[in-house]
Amino acid sequence: MQQTSTGTEAAVLVSIDFGTSDHSESLAELRQLAETAGVRTLAVIEAKRQRPDAALFAGSGKVQQIAEIVEQLEAPLVIFNHDLSPAQMRNLTAKLNTRVIDRTMLILDIFAQRAQSHEGKFQVELAQLKYLATHLVGMNQDMGQQKHAVGARGPGETKLELDRRKLDKRVHMLKDRLEKLKKQRVVQRRARNRADVLSVSIVGYTNAGKSTLFNKLTRADVYVADQLFATLDTTSRRMFTEGQGEIVVSDTVGFIRHLPHSLIAAFRSTLEETLQADLLLHVVDANNAIRDDQIAEVNKVLAEIGAADIPQVLIFNKIDLQDVPPSVQCDDYGRIARVFLSAQSGTGLDGLQLALAEAQTAHRAHAAIEQT
Repeated sequence: MQQTSTGTEAAVLVSIDFGTSDHSESLAELRQLAETAGVRTLAVIEAKRQRPDAALFAGSGKVQQIAEIVEQLEAPLVIFNHDLSPAQMRNLTAKLNTRVIDRTMLILDIFAQRAQSHEGKFQVELAQLKYLATHLVGMNQDMGQQKHAVGARGPGETKLELDRRKLDKRVHMLKDRLEKLKKQRVVQRRARNRADVLSVSIVGYTNAGKSTLFNKLTRADVYVADQLFATLDTTSRRMFTEGQGEIVVSDTVGFIRHLPHSLIAAFRSTLEETLQADLLLHVVDANNAIRDDQIAEVNKVLAEIGAADIPQVLIFNKIDLQDVPPSVQCDDYGRIARVFLSAQSGTGLDGLQLALAEAQTAHRAHAAIEQT
């Protein structure tokens, strides 16, 4: 068990190693997620198992140990680095005598804090309601009185507020509103297509530097922070490349391992901006030891939303932290496939400009062929 202290709320973190290769990285991300949510980590408890326990996930012996630590530290919350079934959540809450949430609830809470636009808020609430619909039986009866507690933000939970009929009605209303917003975006995209404008989406693992690059390219002022999920709402801006004209660039939500499927589904309409792009700028933290795993995780989500076949340029960001010189690398066809740069300092942006100009030329040539 490890003890630490940062944040405002307090929790014990629990992570079970089932023999996967990414356990330590996943635990490190849980710490970051907790910090991002404003949680002060009281202790970190780890264990090894071959498979989850059906009733308690961690097994009765380990749960007893967790209960003793929770009582000793007077911990008001326990966060599991896994997805818990409704029955497991109910059983753990009873055994630990404190609130229990899982990784998905923690991420949903962060999204509830961060969403700024009406659409973003609708999407988060939709994901929360879908989650609550399957987990109501496992949650605390008094969560309705804990509107500002981690894992309880958003729609909240009381017996009256969340009966199935009202929940379903709210879900349908949110879906209708999101569908209307989606249609508005379709109209906007059609206008861009008629104007023969290259559409570029910036994607990547969370905290890779996407928003910093977006701001540098478009001279925008999108919120940037050294934390997970600093950006939730897709933002689009126009930029101009010398000799090539206008390009529309979109900044998107960052991806993370084990990103809840409910969030991917809820944010599908926003992620469609990525799906409709002509080019993806896949931003990578060049200094991260597991950057290859992060690249694979992003590509996995892109495949899930149907964007796997969109051309990509890999952007290896933060080269200034290791004194790596800026450069570009081309594929077998001579097209720029990788750009090494620093979005913070601007070093290497000329290489990215070349890649964008190259993509714009190819886009116009393709559009000309389609019109003939």
